[in-house]
Amino acid sequence: MWKPYVMILFLAGFPGMLCAQVKDSMAVKPGAKKNTFTIVDTAKHYNPKKAIIRSAILPGWGQITNKKIWKVPIVYGLLGTTSALFFRNKKQYIESRDAYRLATDGDPSNDYQIKQPYYTVKDQPDRIRNFRNSVRQNMDYCVLYFLISWGVNVADAAVDAHLKTFDVSNDLSLHIIPGYSPLANTTGVSLVMKLGK
Repeated sequence: MWKPYVMILFLAGFPGMLCAQVKDSMAVKPGAKKNTFTIVDTAKHYNPKKAIIRSAILPGWGQITNKKIWKVPIVYGLLGTTSALFFRNKKQYIESRDAYRLATDGDPSNDYQIKQPYYTVKDQPDRIRNFRNSVRQNMDYCVLYFLISWGVNVADAAVDAHLKTFDVSNDLSLHIIPGYSPLANTTGVSLVMKLGK
């Protein structure tokens, strides 16, 4: 029953919401001439682009720039895990590749060079080949996950950098303000949310 009235109030005040002025990065200098303004940067010593570039060059550097040092171990944990798995899979790939080559060369005199656990299945070279192929695929996945982790590191630095100057004040309430709307050239009720200072 009350929903149509809320909708009418909202629609009547919508043009006023569009006209609400938000002052957070621009301000008029005291003593300035009328109809002139200068931009006052709220984060004059902070550059989000710098954090993004630093994070792309060296993982974790962007998080340090953003003063989020607690994220650096997470970044290096992700990158270190994918790197360790890559080198483990590379070692298994080399061993299984050599074992498959020795098992299929037709010369039983060099079978003693096949390492365990491949020596026990030297008579079934297809099993060695299948394992070699799966380990090779795991190596490729590790490279992909490493690059994704690096990209997530850069994306995290970018998001933190852009939200660094975001206003998180306690006053995020909507105010109902009746009055004139210059945009719609009408009088009505507006819902206004104050953002910034």
